[in-house]
Amino acid sequence: MRGLMMDRPLLVSALLEYAGEYHGSTEVVARDFDGTIFRYDYAAARVRAKQLAQAVEALGIAPGERVGTLAWNSHRHFEMFYGVTGTGAVLHTVNPRLHRDQILYIIDHCEDSWLFCDLETLPLVENLAPDLKRVRGFCLMADAAELPKQTSLRDLLCYETLLGEQDGDYDWPDFDEYAASTICYTSGTTGDPKGVVYSHRSTVLSALTLGVADFLPGHQHGAMETALGLSPMFHGNAWQFPYVGPLLGWKLVWPGRAYDPVSLTELLVRERCTIMSGVPTLWLLLLDHLEKTGTKLPHLRMSLSSGASPPRWVVDTLAEKYGVDLMNTWGMTEALGGAKGTLKPGDGALPPDARIDRMMKSGRGVFLIDQRAVDDDGNALPRDGKSQGHLQVRGPWIASGYYKEKQLGEGDWLDTGDVAVFDPDGYFTIVDRSKDVIKSGGEWISSAQIENLASGHPEIAMAAVIGVHHPKWQERPLLICVRNPGSEIGANEILAFLSGKIAKWWMPDDVQFVDALPMTGTGKIHKLTLRAQFADYRLPGI
Repeated sequence: MRGLMMDRPLLVSALLEYAGEYHGSTEVVARDFDGTIFRYDYAAARVRAKQLAQAVEALGIAPGERVGTLAWNSHRHFEMFYGVTGTGAVLHTVNPRLHRDQILYIIDHCEDSWLFCDLETLPLVENLAPDLKRVRGFCLMADAAELPKQTSLRDLLCYETLLGEQDGDYDWPDFDEYAASTICYTSGTTGDPKGVVYSHRSTVLSALTLGVADFLPGHQHGAMETALGLSPMFHGNAWQFPYVGPLLGWKLVWPGRAYDPVSLTELLVRERCTIMSGVPTLWLLLLDHLEKTGTKLPHLRMSLSSGASPPRWVVDTLAEKYGVDLMNTWGMTEALGGAKGTLKPGDGALPPDARIDRMMKSGRGVFLIDQRAVDDDGNALPRDGKSQGHLQVRGPWIASGYYKEKQLGEGDWLDTGDVAVFDPDGYFTIVDRSKDVIKSGGEWISSAQIENLASGHPEIAMAAVIGVHHPKWQERPLLICVRNPGSEIGANEILAFLSGKIAKWWMPDDVQFVDALPMTGTGKIHKLTLRAQFADYRLPGI
């Protein structure tokens, strides 16, 4: 016997339609590239997204066609998450921070038919255009007055002109909820970048999950929340903020291209932001600015953090001095919202240090997402807080494979490339990336744990650990540090700081200092580049 419920597809367009209908007066704010602030509301955003949908169809962009963007977090880019995908076409957000060859590969591999850019990325697109043989048209997300008088792009269209030619009287079409909505490519730190294809169904389900009170601690009514979306829109759908905001009625704030601490602090204070998102490296810069200027964040109550584990002192300082909970959660392009950073029921009553201990973990399970750690032979490991293994996940918003590549079988698990430990309380901790684990004498050494401890030294700005060749032990850890300005701290002082905090055989065999660490386009340390820089390095005495 089947239930007698209506069968309505889960489509992304319903999120903005709902927002425009039921909290249409809630603001959406964006910093433009000239520094001015643009304001409108969800009702206006819904109309503009419908005008864009009409323009997409007028351009002859068919359902399933890919529309690429090279753009930052603006109100126009936000509209494309609905105006493109709502027609059945697929939005492909491309990371402008990547190497030129990678960008060309990604756009060609995805077969983008149109490419939209903003004023910041226009020079990049002009440079790329001669090699973009598949792209049949370009559009600048700007006002007509901002169009350049001269450009090498053929027949460059203006976003505002396209919208102005439409009336917004548009009904979102129904189609298969399993259809692709957006595509985001991995950063390609090893091999070619790979395309992760999100469906309408997976996006709506993950947005619903990210919107529940248990995912965002201290959950408040939507009208009381203001969210600063710092995660780039080209990185995992800006961590789903373009969808969760309209769903919950958050006031959304987009920073444009200005990610410097002064500009971000100004937005946080002036717009009374209560929630933000960002990688730990961003918080290192923000905290340095706050400490130097004495600035407070009177409204901010929590920040979602992912991509790498934040240093303990950052979590402590934000909680104790600024009243901000830094929620360390695990996720990846292939698994948005793969874990939640809230404490399990009952742990909120723990003493402060014990609560921070829990918050330093990588998260805990999310409803509908299965998680496990397995050994090298694929056997599930016990959740005993000690057994380290390869993290695998599966669920309705977990990637089943990559675009144009072999897909996983039904019921198969996604191998995340992370090494994790699960404890009996349901938390898990990422101890390293599989490719970053240092194998010394047949035992694993976690580079991530050493990095986090070293970064906790008050004179160290950033730290990275890589494995270097050792004739006896196969690999040994090399610690690479960036000093804070004015510091002259040496290797012996760093090693003394680590002494007693890690096993003796984990102790780095040497410490090297550099002016800066290579970073990926998503704010992570680029270990591949770092290994190349130290390819000829030899440990002392070898």
